[in-house]
Amino acid sequence: MDKKLKIGLVSPYGWDLPGGVQIHIRDLAEHLIAKGHEVSVLTPAVEEELLPTWVQSAGRPLAIPYNGAVARVSFGPVATLRVRKWISEGDFDLLHLHEPAIPSLSLLACWAAEGPMVGTFHATAPRQKAIFAVGPILEPAIEKLSARIAVSEMARETLTEHLETNAVVIPNGINHQFFSDAKANPEWVGSSIGFVGRFDEPRKGLDVLIKALPEIIKNNPDLRIMVAGPGESEDVLKGVEQSIRNRFLFLGRVSDVDKARLLKSVDLYVAPNTGGESFGIILAEAMAAGTAVAASDLPAFRATLDNGNAGALFINEDSTDLARVANNLLLNKELNEKLGKSGQEWSKRYDWSIVAHQIENVYEMVSSTGEKVSLGSELRGRMRSK
Repeated sequence: MDKKLKIGLVSPYGWDLPGGVQIHIRDLAEHLIAKGHEVSVLTPAVEEELLPTWVQSAGRPLAIPYNGAVARVSFGPVATLRVRKWISEGDFDLLHLHEPAIPSLSLLACWAAEGPMVGTFHATAPRQKAIFAVGPILEPAIEKLSARIAVSEMARETLTEHLETNAVVIPNGINHQFFSDAKANPEWVGSSIGFVGRFDEPRKGLDVLIKALPEIIKNNPDLRIMVAGPGESEDVLKGVEQSIRNRFLFLGRVSDVDKARLLKSVDLYVAPNTGGESFGIILAEAMAAGTAVAASDLPAFRATLDNGNAGALFINEDSTDLARVANNLLLNKELNEKLGKSGQEWSKRYDWSIVAHQIENVYEMVSSTGEKVSLGSELRGRMRSK
């Protein structure tokens, strides 16, 4: 894409506690800036002084339950005013709104703006009565989008099912070389399993792994479990036998460099998530590091792992099957290495050089008219009168 654009990206979730969506937005923004585009990201944030220069805070987020987790979003009168001000001053060629179908800054921007807008849908969820109840409110906003992207086929199906609209599938992106070139930490190398995520959220499935550990340890007596991510370790390990508790190393929130080093250091990365996943970006990162992956057979994980060819699958919420798969990969070094290489090759399709190019093609399509993003006429009048 030769044309340089002024792009406004909107993150629905708080920047201070990054998850897959925020990491996707951050990496996309950095890639676009490196390509010469001018980018501004609007996001909920607490520690505004720590934000990059191209990120603007819309205020502190509030925690709400969503899709089996806790979403930290901004919504309401103050957030609405800040969204309108950001749009009015931005002079954007287009807006890229992430998760515009939930109460968030993205939905507020979609309501307020006119002109070229792209929406990316990350979530996957079963049919829910609550979504049907707000459908009539959401549909007019979603119809304003010039283009719709879903990060997986499962996310696309959720969008189609809930809002009766379609989207092009473009996956989450990763910096493949960053993970491939990472150096293992000698202190973490050995007989080890890795887990990354908000481990105090039940749907992340750490309890499924814990139940599988006695059988895994029986065959791997020196096994350690390396856990990175926010959460209270004591709450997770209540009632767990002391001999197993001692095998855990909780690293807390880690930098991108340490996350890559962790993925490079462990013998096996395990993703025992029980539901609510639309892609599995951590699987792509672990594969890029060349580490063998074992994951629950959620549809999203199955697709990310090429139906089991790029990573092993076990029955969702079945700790016995998890133990079987883990033992197979920990005891069979040749199979472990072969799976790691297959995953590393497969994960190249998720590199930003490929994913961002697909997104830029969408940008080119929606911005081809030369129309700029603006506030609706009624909102413009209100802004002038203040």
